Amino acid sequence: MTTSPDSAVRDFIAEHRPAFLDDLADWLRIPSVSADPGRAGEVRRSAEWLAGKLRATGFPVAEVWETEDGGLPAVFAEWPSGDPAAPTVLVYGHHDVQPAALADGWATEPFEPVVKDGRMFARGAADDKGQVFFHTLGVRAHLAVTGRSAPAVNLKLLVEGEEESGSPHFGALIRAHAERLAADVVIISDTGMWAEDTPTVCTGMRGMVECQIDLAGPGQDIHSGSFGGAVPNPATEAARLVAALHDADRRVAIPGFYDGVVELTARERELFAELPFDESAWLSVAKSRATLGERGFTTLERVWARPTAEVNGIYGGYTGPGGKTIVPSAAHLKLSFRLVAGQDVEKTRQAVAAWVAAQLPAGIRHELTFTGATRPCLTPLDHPALQSVARAMGRAFEQEVRFTREGGSGPAADLQEVLDAPVLFLGISVPSDGWHSVNEKVELDLLAKGVEASAYLWSDLAEHWNTGDRS
Repeated sequence: MTTSPDSAVRDFIAEHRPAFLDDLADWLRIPSVSADPGRAGEVRRSAEWLAGKLRATGFPVAEVWETEDGGLPAVFAEWPSGDPAAPTVLVYGHHDVQPAALADGWATEPFEPVVKDGRMFARGAADDKGQVFFHTLGVRAHLAVTGRSAPAVNLKLLVEGEEESGSPHFGALIRAHAERLAADVVIISDTGMWAEDTPTVCTGMRGMVECQIDLAGPGQDIHSGSFGGAVPNPATEAARLVAALHDADRRVAIPGFYDGVVELTARERELFAELPFDESAWLSVAKSRATLGERGFTTLERVWARPTAEVNGIYGGYTGPGGKTIVPSAAHLKLSFRLVAGQDVEKTRQAVAAWVAAQLPAGIRHELTFTGATRPCLTPLDHPALQSVARAMGRAFEQEVRFTREGGSGPAADLQEVLDAPVLFLGISVPSDGWHSVNEKVELDLLAKGVEASAYLWSDLAEHWNTGDRS
């Protein structure tokens, strides 16, 4: 009886699974916490460990890349296909992790991996070392089953060392190495699925603009009886700004804010609606009593595909016990705006700045400071490379794969902009994995499915690229 290619892939993965998990556990023991300056050496050790393991996997090039201004190192690896018609694929992930300590409430030491009930518990098991590492066994399975000596695609990896610290040097890193990073497709393996029994592929992430608004009125706090009602009050004007931020339909009321927004298609709305979404359970996780947002959109549509404006903080004046009848001299706002495909960071900043200036009366001085910014990214449902990812996931899970988006923001859009390539997401983590929380874990059977999907993906991409099916 002839063994099917899929069975051969699964047999190869099963045979090599114990050694693969041993290697992953070794990597997880390295406490590569990028937020802790005292562990910068461990982040470097993590990068060097990964570069060595990639070379052992077969990558002819695996290098530790330095970042500017003494930042933390990334890892770059490359394995050419040898086929001049093969597409080039860049896989992105990160090897740094969130802080973790037993005293935080972990049941076991966070940097001593424990396997129990089909799960591996350790910081970074899911976010993101496990999801980076499954590509090492995936490419080996791909080669073993196809009989190739090199991948069907020109395969590159970029594994960042500062993602959990906001990727402060990432933009400069990819611009400095843009020629070596050049790719036709970018695969992000720092993401998850809807649920264990509902495999999904993410099609996009929102971007973000953050700012602080400092309002100044009188040169000092003044008596509200002598001056109140006759001079502008910075705290009142801060409240008026907040009140003016949305209209009655909960739409952002800043002129020009929605310019360029790529609207949801009817098919995307259908696909979102088909997901087994339990709104009451979602509210429970949010510790909230009710949903509220832009009229005319569902909860999932609001958090995945609609732009938002949020008040992250508002403060000023007297906040101590009892009363203090003053007109305060200053007040402050912290705002963040989530952006969707079609919105431009700089145009959004300009719109916010113009709106703030137009809202404030004479006698109120303001300083507007923009801080972090991340661009949105979106890959259309009918993009052939996205369909390759969906087919690879579908083969691994042996069922239909659905599509989602991410409400958060990340460095994916920087890759999309600099490399001018579509960004796709391949991940197997589930919500219960506990990213950034205590007792982070990865489901080992799902990790094996990630290996399997990776093994299928390279041939599928090459096949559809070479047939010209990539417009």
